[in-house]
Amino acid sequence: MRAGAFVYPWDVIGDPAAPERLAALGIQQVTLAAAYHSTRALTPRHPRHRIVTARHSAVLYPPDPARWPPGAPHPHPQDWVDSDDPGGPYAEAARALTEAGLEVHSWVVLAHNSRLGEEFPHTSVRNAYGDRYPWAPCIARPEVRAYAVALAAEAAVRPGTGTRGTELESCGWYGFAHLHAHDKIGGVPLDGAATALMSLCFCDVCEEGYAALGGDPERLRAEVVRALEPVWRGERTAPPDRGSGRAGEWAAVEELLGARTAALVAQWREAAAGRLQHEAVAAVRQQAAPDPFRVLLHADPAPHRAGANAGTRPADVLGHADGVVVPCPGGPEGRGARGDALGPFAAHGGPGVTLAANLTVVSGMGGSPHTLADDAAHAQALGATELRLYHAGLASDQDLAAVTAGLARQP
Repeated sequence: MRAGAFVYPWDVIGDPAAPERLAALGIQQVTLAAAYHSTRALTPRHPRHRIVTARHSAVLYPPDPARWPPGAPHPHPQDWVDSDDPGGPYAEAARALTEAGLEVHSWVVLAHNSRLGEEFPHTSVRNAYGDRYPWAPCIARPEVRAYAVALAAEAAVRPGTGTRGTELESCGWYGFAHLHAHDKIGGVPLDGAATALMSLCFCDVCEEGYAALGGDPERLRAEVVRALEPVWRGERTAPPDRGSGRAGEWAAVEELLGARTAALVAQWREAAAGRLQHEAVAAVRQQAAPDPFRVLLHADPAPHRAGANAGTRPADVLGHADGVVVPCPGGPEGRGARGDALGPFAAHGGPGVTLAANLTVVSGMGGSPHTLADDAAHAQALGATELRLYHAGLASDQDLAAVTAGLARQP
């Protein structure tokens, strides 16, 4: 199978050996960050540094001022990676990777942006308790959707860089889960149903949306708070016999809220996510035209899930995007979950549809690079057509050696 790896521009800029080292892994593609959230990243092989701190969500190219109305949500440029290229760090890294024979696709993070939440607090998801999630813009809001669609078009298609496609991350609802700086939320573990309830939005736009569908926003808020009370006591939201995985999570939500209320919530949220996904893909295609340009979404086959891999309806998303990138746990213990993720998309695949299995290959982040060949074969048997490896810039030398060996073992 064709394989690609995720990389940051700062993994490449200032390290002349990086492009050839990446090509030597046996990959054919690099998915290169063009718009990314705040992070602190290790660079274990870079000759000049070991840590890069991206202090806020930013684009790694100079944004076009004409695209962004004054006073409205807009992207911010970064200042932590030096580049003399007029196209910024993304362009410099993309050209170096292309010269090494690698196909470059952009990596664009949309609905995950803490700086946006700080500058425009009203745009954030607000949970049933009234707490705002500054890292999670509410995609039901027109101004957030307009921002995300414009960002998708600008960040995905970087003229003159040789970029051949894009992968849109968090193109849908973001919610409770975040990996926020100095997180202190692990004291009360949340199961999938509780996470879904804590991710529901009650901003004014969402409340109006629930009401338009015949719901009572205040009653819904009270039902969510009531359903979550056992969680704070350390109990489950639903009995274990409700099942696990994606289907079990939603069955628990239906039991907690009632099937009718849960259906109303799903209708509102799925409509908002679907609209964003359709508009973002269309905007990228329009920006790239007339050149062929592949558009993939980082996706989860369970519509109720929120996060970097946004919840989708597989038949719908594969009806307008070129494919999806799906998270797949590594190692023998992850293979059941892998089928749970890949299967629903594979059922709606077909000629020309890309189904990329995203395997973590960083041991320190729970990855399993030493089982890559077996994981890849299993993913292929489930319908995967390509591999994504997370993350070539963060992995140790030992992890990368295992990746090289594993890719070489592929048939």
